[in-house]
Amino acid sequence: MKLIGAVLMAAALIAAVAPASEAAIKCGTVFSYLNPCIPYVTEKGPLGKCCGGVKGLYGVVKTIPDKQSVCNCLKSLAGSTSGVNYSKAAGLPGQCGVNIPYKISPSTDCSKVVN
Repeated sequence: MKLIGAVLMAAALIAAVAPASEAAIKCGTVFSYLNPCIPYVTEKGPLGKCCGGVKGLYGVVKTIPDKQSVCNCLKSLAGSTSGVNYSKAAGLPGQCGVNIPYKISPSTDCSKVVN
């Protein structure tokens, strides 16, 4: 009985100190990377430092959950920011030399992002 207790205690300690699985990227992170793009996609400013943010964001996106999370955040941002030129928003990745597997649009189905 003591052996089972010791094994359970060891397993609990290992679980407590083992790194948690990587969480999907949060919208706050996405917004901070892409904040320099807001003037450009709302027709209020130049492209400026936007590409640095786009490249930085996609440099940290590694997993399918990350990609789906970023997609959902972009969808939310595009839908909640007034005056967005969706053609400019959709063209940002290509303009910045980044390839993403979906279109930046409020109508994108992010659950279908699988690569």
